[in-house]
Order: sequence, then C-alpha cells, then structure tokens
Amino acid sequence: MISPEEQADDVEDDLVEAVLAGSRAVVGISVRSLADALESLTLQQYRVLVLICARGPLRSGALAAAIGVHPSTFTRAVDRLVAAGWVTREDNPDTRREVLVAPTDKARVLVDAVLERRRAEFEAVLERLDEQDRDHVREGFTRFAAAAGDVDLTEATALGYES
Repeated sequence: MISPEEQADDVEDDLVEAVLAGSRAVVGISVRSLADALESLTLQQYRVLVLICARGPLRSGALAAAIGVHPSTFTRAVDRLVAAGWVTREDNPDTRREVLVAPTDKARVLVDAVLERRRAEFEAVLERLDEQDRDHVREGFTRFAAAAGDVDLTEATALGYES
C-alpha cells in the first residue's frame, strides 16, 4: 500500500513534470522566434540589442557588466556591431567623457520583429485552447510568476525578453 506521503511525492513529481513540459514549450517558442536574428548575430550580440532597445543608450561598461563579459572583450564586440550597422557610439550628453552605445533603426526593427514573432506564436497556441483553458493558463502563469519572483533582466535577455 502507498503511504499518503508517497502519494504526495507522486503528485509533486507529476506537477514538476508538467511545469517542465510547459517551460520546454515556452523556451521552444522563444528559440524559434530568435532563429532569423541568430543568422546574422550571436546570442550575446542580440542580448546587447535587446538591452539598449529596452533601456536606451548605455555605457559600454554597464552593458559589459549586464551581459557578464570583460569590458575589453565587449569593446571588440561593439566594434563588430558598429561595423554591421546594428549600433552607434555617441557622446553622453550629460558627461562628454563617456560614450554610449545606442541601437540603430535596423536593430530596433530586428528586436521588434523577434518580439512580434514570439507574441504571434504564443497567440496561436492560446487560440487552440478553449476559453476556460485560457483562463486557467492565465491564472496559472500569473500565480507561477508571482511565486517565482522578479527575474533579473540580464537573465531574461538571454532569450531576448525585454522585461
């Protein structure tokens, strides 16, 4: 006979497996939405574009810290992004000693396209559910997000989420 504790463990295992399956689906949608972008950029370069599109122009040092690389390594990465037309360097109007990295229109168009593609794919999945199931998904994700707490923006930008 299975004890109540073992039954509770089985229920929790089923719950964890369901959450893992759901997270794989969400990650799959995120990865598919990035496919076109990653043909011309590395994931790290795309993360930079998401950060500066979401926050506005940032200092190179702040961007390097946000994505977890050494500033000297990041300088070379910015050089490549400038050469490809994804970002510009501009003087900080508040202190002319600093240089800011800013997105170009080309970068904004790309980031917007990725986010739109992701949104459209999520909408398509949700449309396949009936209204009651959509309500359950809304409630479940709302509660799950609240229980998980805030996600660090640096972590979120790994897959291109702005917030």
